[in-house]
Formats: sequence, C-alpha cells, structure tokens
Amino acid sequence: MTTSAKISSATVRADFNDPVAVVHYARAAHQLGLWESERLLIARFFPDQNARLLEAGCGAGRVTIGLWALGYHQLVAFDFAEELVDQARALVEERAATIPIHLADATLPLKPTVTGEALFDGALFMFNGLMQIPGRDNRRAALANLAAVCRPGAPLLFTTHDREYSRVERACWKLEVLRWEKGQQDPRLVDFGDRYFEDDVGRTFMHLPDRAEILADLAASGWTHAYDVMRSDLARESSAVQDFSDECRFWVAQKA
Repeated sequence: MTTSAKISSATVRADFNDPVAVVHYARAAHQLGLWESERLLIARFFPDQNARLLEAGCGAGRVTIGLWALGYHQLVAFDFAEELVDQARALVEERAATIPIHLADATLPLKPTVTGEALFDGALFMFNGLMQIPGRDNRRAALANLAAVCRPGAPLLFTTHDREYSRVERACWKLEVLRWEKGQQDPRLVDFGDRYFEDDVGRTFMHLPDRAEILADLAASGWTHAYDVMRSDLARESSAVQDFSDECRFWVAQKA
C-alpha cells in the first residue's frame, strides 16, 4: 500500500539500510570499482595524491577504496546509512586500507570528530548522492556544509542526472509539468524533478535537476562552477558500469 507521506531523509535512510540495497551497493564496491570517467576526472582535478580529501555519501565504499588504490591516502569518508557504513568499514579492513569511515549526515554541520581540525583540499559526492537528498534547501545545506570544511579554491566533484539532456527526457518532463500543474504528481514527492523508483535493487529517491538549477545551487552555497560534462562525452564505460548506472552529468565546482 502506497503512503502519501512526503519522502524525507528518514525515508531515504531506511531505503539505503534495506538489505536488498545493501547487497546491491556492497557488490559494486567489491567488484565494480571506479568508472573510467571517474578515474579521468579524479586525475584531472585532484592531481596531488597527498591532498586531504573528504568523500560525502560514501555508501559501501566503492569510490572510497578506489581512491585509496589510486594513492589518495589522506582520505576521510562518511555516509548517513548505518548498514552502508558498516559495509564500507568492512571493505576498508579487507583491503588493508587506513580510511576513517564516519556515520554523518551531509545536511547537518559536519563535526570536528568527522572532519578533524584542518580544512580539506577537495571533496567528492559521487554517484548522484547529492541528488538523493530530498528537498532543495537540504541539498543546498549539504553543499554549504561541504564548503565550510574546504579551503578556498578546493574542488568538489559530484554527479547528477540532467532532465533536459535528451529528447526523450525533455518529452517525459513536459508531461510531468502537466501533472504538477494539475496536482496529479506522486504525492510523496517534494520538488518538481523528484522521482521515486522501486525495482529489483530496492527503492531509490532521486532528484533530477536541470543545468540552471545546479548552477544556482552552487552559487547559493559557497561554490563557483568550474566544469561539467555528460559521462558519455567523457569516456566509454564498460557494460558492467552501464548496467549499474544510467547516464549522468559530472560537475566540478571550486570553493569560493
């Protein structure tokens, strides 16, 4: 039975803690590793392997352990789903890495117990993690909280969908505009652009922005836009990566 209650952070946390989702993300962390597009952008925008980096929304540790394998050993990671944090910690131990994995919520000010005393040289929020935060004000809060613990000029790498990228997407969202105008949208959704997917890998909340929205959110939260590109224009990914994830837009911003 579908409830009409608005999707909240508690909803998303429960979905990520669901055993089906945990297995899905843990398998990717152990077997999939970094995408080719991620490798290219990490090398380009984080050229110093001694940089102190913060990974938000680390999930089961796929990107975390990938960064470690590339030589980034001044790394701190966190996620707000307890079960995924446990998986990430187990993966770090299995790979004999030394990476603190914290339980924390990006929409709340990050505590010194998570960040330490020094500012970070860069931050990452990968695999659409930022877009899995319900509510635009909450997404802006997460961006501002990351900015608060990064030095000026520090890069931030993250991904989103882009609801205006393809002809098919644009047509679908024209229909969604009509649903919202008539009040016929899924009553659980918070903002226009939200989707709530339910499939064989569990339930997934996702906000699909357009480019103008992200540019405005960066400007409002202490970041300046530096670069963006669709994944398919950057690299040809393996079939395993394409099966795991849809097309997305990579963003790079700098701490103002």
